[in-house]
Amino acid sequence: MKVKYGISAINWVNEDIMELGDHYTAEQVLGDMSRLGFEGTEFCRKFPRDTDALKQLLADNGMVLTSQWKSVHFSRIELREQELKSFREHADFLKAMGCSYVVTCETGNAFEDLESNSVRIEPLSEEQWNHMAEGLNEAGRYCKDNGMQLVYHYHGETVVENGEQIARLMEMTDPELVHMLYDTGHAYFGGSDPLTILRTYYDRIRYIHLKDIRQEVLDWKRREGIRFRDAVRKGIFTVPGDGCIDFKPIFAELAERGYEGWMIIEAEQDPSIADPVEYAEKAKAYLQQIVG
Repeated sequence: MKVKYGISAINWVNEDIMELGDHYTAEQVLGDMSRLGFEGTEFCRKFPRDTDALKQLLADNGMVLTSQWKSVHFSRIELREQELKSFREHADFLKAMGCSYVVTCETGNAFEDLESNSVRIEPLSEEQWNHMAEGLNEAGRYCKDNGMQLVYHYHGETVVENGEQIARLMEMTDPELVHMLYDTGHAYFGGSDPLTILRTYYDRIRYIHLKDIRQEVLDWKRREGIRFRDAVRKGIFTVPGDGCIDFKPIFAELAERGYEGWMIIEAEQDPSIADPVEYAEKAKAYLQQIVG
């Protein structure tokens, strides 16, 4: 498998902030991606859930589905069975679509305080860490048995965000069952050096998200303590080459290590402010400049 470049539909249609990009249709999103020359994308809420219809729509645009995000609450033992059942159904859908990866993130212990416009992340207890690791291993085993891989997405404002939490997750989970989704933007968002994360966990990395950070928006978010979604509205994320992350040593490391697999460009911006096609073209030009 060679390196394959995809682009996330979240650049057009946000999955959590419903007003961002809601006017786009699946046909418009995939048509733009196809004309830009990308090979794959992740699932979008505008796409049909019927596998036959989705396969046809993707094929009409010369695209494939690479994965879809799956939130889990494995840290809550009382929810374990229903969470695993939901995960298996999700993985079955992705398998039917020919996907090899299941993007997974623990989203428990995050509580919104609407009055103060903030999110409080309650650290996991020792028991909850154990429950989460056990659940991820079991979910990862289901993926492996079905010819797929669970790729864990550390993420801003979740219980696995910073370097210490990432290290603990990697230590507590089975490397044969739980792999890493390497996300440049969320590494930086969580206070880590993306290059250090890459070098430290390369052997666990199976899937990559390429996104950049606007330092001034990150500083504002930290200073004001506002919610993740408001930072997204403000433009905290952008495409590679448009923010503060230096991607040259990252790509040099990936080339030296011989990485093969998907690299998905993400920006997660307001498309009415940052036109998705324009920013995708910026990302392509930047990547062409540094990697050829």
